Amino acid sequence: MDEPLKNLLAELEEFGQANDKSISDRPRRMLNITRDTGEFLAVLVRATDARRVLEIGTSNGYSTLWLARAVRDIGGIVTTVELSDFKVKLAAKYFARSGLAAFIVQVQDDAGHVLTHQGDATLDMIFLDSERPEYSGWWPDIKRALRPGGLLIVDNATSHPDQMAPFVALVKADTLFVTCLVPVGNGEFMATRISQS
Repeated sequence: MDEPLKNLLAELEEFGQANDKSISDRPRRMLNITRDTGEFLAVLVRATDARRVLEIGTSNGYSTLWLARAVRDIGGIVTTVELSDFKVKLAAKYFARSGLAAFIVQVQDDAGHVLTHQGDATLDMIFLDSERPEYSGWWPDIKRALRPGGLLIVDNATSHPDQMAPFVALVKADTLFVTCLVPVGNGEFMATRISQS
């Protein structure tokens, strides 16, 4: 990783931690993934050749930058969805500084609306780090949008197990998906869509 990007990621980590310690209002908190989760996501993108990545929940763009650096190396693009005007503008500043803006598409919209309009089997990877109570309602469109062999990764699987339980149960019950829980960072619930012959 080049030094400017490494420094920017460190700056974002520091900012996110300091911000979240001083602010209790959830919409103004960054709630970033951990560094090891960022590294894990970057490896998964490369290993699965995930060129079409959708991230739900941009926040300040920390996780987006991990994804964008990985998709850049394989000729892909990451589309990141965020509703908060404050966070969209904040992330845009960091994206402009990162040298990765050409590999990032920012969408300011409701995630459910974006997923509804996503084409069938058009995504290689979806990363969910957003409003956990909404996930179950999004599932039909997530499932439809992931290509066979596509990968779903959901953050906070071990840090917020009660909030995640309904969604995890829904995905596990779906015979088109194979799932696992990876104890990285705040816990990553993962599901891959099996190929239908």
